[in-house]
Amino acid sequence: MSLTKLPSGLCLCAAFLFSLYSFAVGAKPLQYEDVFELEFVSDPQPDASGEKIVFVRNWMDKQTDRRRMTLWISSADGKQLEPITNKDINASSPRWAPDNKRLAFIANGQIHLKWLGTGRTSQLGQLTQSPANLSWSPDGNWLAFSMFTPKQVKLPVTLPGKPEKADWAKAAVYIDSKQYRVDGAGYTKSGFQHIYIMPSSGGSAIQLTDGDFNHSGTISWAKDSKAVYFSANRHPDWQSKPLNSELFKLALDDRKLTQLTDRNGPDSRPLLSPDGKKIAYIGFDDRKLAHQANRLYVMNTDGSNVRNLTEDLDRSIDDFQWLPNSNALYIAYDNEGKGILAEQGLSGKRSVIADDLGGGSYGRPYSGGQFAAADNGLIAYTLMSTRQPAELAVIIKGRKRTLTNLNSDLLFARHIGTVEEFWYKSSVDQRKLQGWIIYPPEFDPTQKYPLILEIHGGPHTAYGPHFAMELQLMAAKGYVVLYTNPRGSTSYGEDFANLIHHNYPSQDYNDLMDGVDATIAKGFIDEKQLFVTGGSGGGALTAWIVGHTDRFAAAVSVKPVINWISFVLNADMYSYFTQYWFPAMPWENPEHYLKYSPISYVGNVTTPTMLMTGEADHRTPISETEQFYQALQLRGVDTAMVRIPEASHAIYSRPSNLMTKTAYILYWFDKYRQNKGNIVSEDSTKKTSQ
Repeated sequence: MSLTKLPSGLCLCAAFLFSLYSFAVGAKPLQYEDVFELEFVSDPQPDASGEKIVFVRNWMDKQTDRRRMTLWISSADGKQLEPITNKDINASSPRWAPDNKRLAFIANGQIHLKWLGTGRTSQLGQLTQSPANLSWSPDGNWLAFSMFTPKQVKLPVTLPGKPEKADWAKAAVYIDSKQYRVDGAGYTKSGFQHIYIMPSSGGSAIQLTDGDFNHSGTISWAKDSKAVYFSANRHPDWQSKPLNSELFKLALDDRKLTQLTDRNGPDSRPLLSPDGKKIAYIGFDDRKLAHQANRLYVMNTDGSNVRNLTEDLDRSIDDFQWLPNSNALYIAYDNEGKGILAEQGLSGKRSVIADDLGGGSYGRPYSGGQFAAADNGLIAYTLMSTRQPAELAVIIKGRKRTLTNLNSDLLFARHIGTVEEFWYKSSVDQRKLQGWIIYPPEFDPTQKYPLILEIHGGPHTAYGPHFAMELQLMAAKGYVVLYTNPRGSTSYGEDFANLIHHNYPSQDYNDLMDGVDATIAKGFIDEKQLFVTGGSGGGALTAWIVGHTDRFAAAVSVKPVINWISFVLNADMYSYFTQYWFPAMPWENPEHYLKYSPISYVGNVTTPTMLMTGEADHRTPISETEQFYQALQLRGVDTAMVRIPEASHAIYSRPSNLMTKTAYILYWFDKYRQNKGNIVSEDSTKKTSQ
């Protein structure tokens, strides 16, 4: 049948598709400033009936250079989509009241309540600190939340003789706490996280917990609204054993506190079943391994009859929610880089519902995602693909529907690199390893392209088939981009992750080189134009790589660890790192620390290497970067240091810093790239070799 004889409707459709194709052909590669065009969905919350879903719409404010959040509401069929809050209000944590007529949320550091029927909004109370972990009581009369509570500490020294109105130096800061600084927050103030409740009709916040302990995370209510359940590490040695939290029940009438669990290891995120008879929670028996996967447990409300539901799964449970019948739970976990939604029965039966859960990260392709379910079986979740950041999707009666397309304008105007999954074998032990390749615009497999190996951090995290603005920008500049999950990555089981326990970096280096070799074997990579970069754990591996091979034309090590001794004695989480990543303290076994430190191999480095770190990074402090930079300067190796002012370990948290990071990486690679702006053809390669 010719096109002219097609039914009119089909002809219009074909014409429409042709116009879209023509538009897509004219799309331009991504630009740095497109970072400010990104939007993504987080924290989807359906009402109990499953008819409406409230979610957080995240967007980038070019004027303030910040990620901003507004609340939007969608009908379950996606036909109605409208905002709930204005753009000038930074709103998050939407939570439906049990009557489905009110919505609590946090905005500008205060709790707000919106009446859906009238559209009116009011701030509840006047809090002195920002609240978190909002939770409604089943009777709808109370809101529970956690909040930092300052503690007055008297300085041990006061100086005499200061004249009135004298301008003396600032007072000295006296510190005697073990955890005294936190990345992203800086030096901590004296005080603790406590649990509060507030009447939903408004009023004052009432503090429920006390003591010099932190109480944070999920707060769950008893079915009769007379008690709350939460997790806390209230052991006397909590500062030395940071993971050893327990579950507690606190009665509202007499403030009686009952401990429900007691084991060496974390127990967290208690969630009461709808029938009020059982508690689900996550945790593990602490074996002092670098990676320990969260298991899902269920027990009676008095702490008896504990059952592990997911030991056979061998994957870390990230989130969970009870089904209305109290006989099963929805669970979320990562498997081979993908975010999985599944139904987990108390009987042990498990079935996968979706494998495209993702979100939260948009700079690099990390796994993640959020979901919530309604009483009618609808599941709302953040759907992630390689082409765009997280969108809102729902599953009802086994059928999936995507409700938003927040980045449609960007997708029409820009070319997004195609992402291909592949598997290869490790030369170390023939294990199957997973990787992904991002192809540049107008990719031609008969040509030769420069390659960037981009390495994930953690090291116990995972990359997956997810949108990654930083990597897409690299592809947009004409590079093929490779990312993989070497040994140590999560989502492949505990054994795989712990192959680098007390052994990092090591054979993960070989896994990465095998990924490069497998990509070169595909025939479209110029072996003289190999580049490598990575952040955090990926930065450490980048520094390790240039100390063990000269095959890369240039490298950029972002927020790396260079010296494990100085790292554990400077990082904010030093109490954790020394216990779980190393067999002994650095003064007890310095040889072990130095064996795995990139600084020990700096004498081998010939690769031009740039270092980059935020000046306010307390996780991998900039002193690590400075060590390697100065060592390379002493050796006469081409090097540069990029310092990001005021940036923490999360450099990307300000959009312009995401641009800065990627632009400097590409500047450095372009500097050492042959045939800049041109792709080497097969014919030119043959002529050169002749």
